[in-house]
Amino acid sequence: MQKQFKSGLKKLFMNKLSEIISSDAVKICKAVDLSELCGKTILLSGASGLLGINFLACLKNLATLSHSDIRVFAIIQSEFPAYVNDFLDYKTVTLLRGDLTNNTFCESLPNADYIIHAAGYGQPGRFMADPVKTLQLNTSSTFALLKKLNVNGKFLFISTSELYSGLPHPPYNESQIGTTNTTHPRSCYIEGKRCGEAICNAFRQNGVAAKSARLALAYGPGTRPDDKRVLNAFIEKAFKGKITLMDQGNAKRTYCYVSDAVEILWNILLKGTEPLYNVGGFSHTTISELAEKIGTYLNIPVEYPDKEQDLVGAPDDVYLDMNKVKQEFRKTDWVNFDEGLQRTINWQKELYK
Repeated sequence: MQKQFKSGLKKLFMNKLSEIISSDAVKICKAVDLSELCGKTILLSGASGLLGINFLACLKNLATLSHSDIRVFAIIQSEFPAYVNDFLDYKTVTLLRGDLTNNTFCESLPNADYIIHAAGYGQPGRFMADPVKTLQLNTSSTFALLKKLNVNGKFLFISTSELYSGLPHPPYNESQIGTTNTTHPRSCYIEGKRCGEAICNAFRQNGVAAKSARLALAYGPGTRPDDKRVLNAFIEKAFKGKITLMDQGNAKRTYCYVSDAVEILWNILLKGTEPLYNVGGFSHTTISELAEKIGTYLNIPVEYPDKEQDLVGAPDDVYLDMNKVKQEFRKTDWVNFDEGLQRTINWQKELYK
């Protein structure tokens, strides 16, 4: 009886998590016409990450509402969080577990009409811990996936705003590029993404509809308990009683709520005419302001160190020019940062139960 009770509680908990993501997916599907995907095959790498899970939720919503045979192949390497199972419970979705840096696995992948390459480590601690694999995921894996694209298919490479590292005077637009050297502490990530963009552009010259999206700091429901990106780490620290910064928090960041990010990414994949797009928000805030905001919401103190720790090449400012997206896709509304932060805090509250 006790076992059944615990099982019921766990199911209720998982359902609540999936409902949070599903509500964002419904909003995205209302904002973007995904009907072009009906009857097609979609290959999604990084399906267990923040973006991947939200992409899957959109595809589940589309498959349910359209009653069409949309074929989805979701690539993961690590275990899926249990709450994602709700987005894998329709007959035309297939889970593929393997390592995209393994040539044999890549060769075994199916061809697809649409490919989203969202695999890769978005957390600095993770991508710097394995620089070789970080480079491979963005280069050789990008080559391998592009070769799986059907004729007249569409390809989206998730790049990063870190390519602007070293530039002064933000906001940065798509015609700019950073100034960091290959000896930079984050060069595995920066140069890997830069090369991934170059690969996409090389395929474009051969008529392939490949596009890159320089993403800046997506946040929101879909992260895991061990996510070490600063916003999520601050919330986790707050749950434990206090937020302690590693420095004075003067660096500036612009956060983009995940539903806005995924909405823009769908538009880029399906409708984008340019090779490169920025994807970001408008909440230009310092790290210290972010910590104080979270501390205020959760009534938790924020502490600053007497001696600062090295943050290993973190950019001083991340702020993107979003004019191209606003003009081409007519996007005029973004989730307010306070609202998005509250939803993220609520997500992590449920996640840590």
